[in-house]
Amino acid sequence: MFGLVMARIAGRFGRVEPRASARAYLLGLLSQAERKNCWQLAEQAGHIRPGPMQRLLRYARWDADAVRDDVRVYAVDHLGTDGGVLIVDETGFVKKGRASAGVQRQYTGTAGRIENSQVGVFLAYATSRGRALIDRRLYLPEQSWCGDLKRRQAAGIPETVQFATKPRLAWEMIAAALDAGVEAAWVTGDEAYGQDPQLRAALEARGTGYVMAVACSTRVRINSGRTPVRADTVADRLPANAWQRQSAGPGAKGPRYYDWAWVHIGTGEHRHLLVRRNRTSGELAFYLCWSPTTVTLAELVRVAGVRWSVEECFQAAKSQVGLDHYQVRHWTSWHRHITLAMLALVFLAAVAADAAPKRPTDPHRPARSREPISLTVPEIRHLLTTVFGPPAVTAARLLSWSTWRRHHQATARYSHYRRRSADETGG
Repeated sequence: MFGLVMARIAGRFGRVEPRASARAYLLGLLSQAERKNCWQLAEQAGHIRPGPMQRLLRYARWDADAVRDDVRVYAVDHLGTDGGVLIVDETGFVKKGRASAGVQRQYTGTAGRIENSQVGVFLAYATSRGRALIDRRLYLPEQSWCGDLKRRQAAGIPETVQFATKPRLAWEMIAAALDAGVEAAWVTGDEAYGQDPQLRAALEARGTGYVMAVACSTRVRINSGRTPVRADTVADRLPANAWQRQSAGPGAKGPRYYDWAWVHIGTGEHRHLLVRRNRTSGELAFYLCWSPTTVTLAELVRVAGVRWSVEECFQAAKSQVGLDHYQVRHWTSWHRHITLAMLALVFLAAVAADAAPKRPTDPHRPARSREPISLTVPEIRHLLTTVFGPPAVTAARLLSWSTWRRHHQATARYSHYRRRSADETGG
């Protein structure tokens, strides 16, 4: 299957050298290399220097957006089935310094606090066959980046790239996926996206249903749109028989059961406030929902539960294929590394989907079955490292890489010391 993946993207590279480097880069991302940056991927591939990998990300002629399109088509071909959902979310990449494109001190859920970081907005595609990341946008802060021409030029940010909010970036990716023929009747996302009325309006205009998380303070209109009230106030007034126990989908320890309630809001028949209640803690979560046709509570619950798939994508992408292992600062390099990591991840997801046995869709079956679980993305990557093992490395090659790394580190240390000395002396 890996050969078919490479054949799919081969035409995106005009020369054989970057095509070969891309193949080696992908194999490195799928390998057991401890850190998947250009140094280690080059060593993994048997190169004597990291130059070919660095050129692939920065200077080689190929279109990362075209490969991104290939990733999207590949995901639909191998994972596509009825009930597909598009999920928008963001993840942070903690960085040092201020030269990396889009970096600034900002909140990132990756660290759970404000950190010096880049933030990428992603679109995931999830079905009953699997899930994968199919698009990406690097968020460019308005004040610290968009108006700083010198800083933009140093990071290689194109003049055509202007400030866009995260929900706007999300909509651009959703619209591109739908325009490309991705069959997904639903979109879901967390509060950062659910709170944006323009995103919700764009989805409605497109005829795409959504189940979007919102804050408890969100005001909705009940009584046929006549009465504005906070979402948590609506939940407090619900009678006991309004709550239904339903599963939001399978989890690591079995079905994820919550209590759910839904309330018609606004004047439209297909607009709802969906409320989830934790059966142990009583904690509430709220979702604004719209659909072009009549749907059941169970369907809204299913879509709300699918949102967690994007978190699983981020975890797998970072732990298995080095999504956050890059050491690049340039705009082009970031998009190229992220795209190749997404391709590696969707390849693993496709192998897992194709290898999954055709079992009955009984959510309670795993509790009764002694059969092994289906192959997971980590397990498949582990198996592939044997098939795609690195070439034999001589002791001389190992020592050569050690010498190169230590020389490079000495140069970096000298530069840091000289800069710090200049700062302290005012020179």
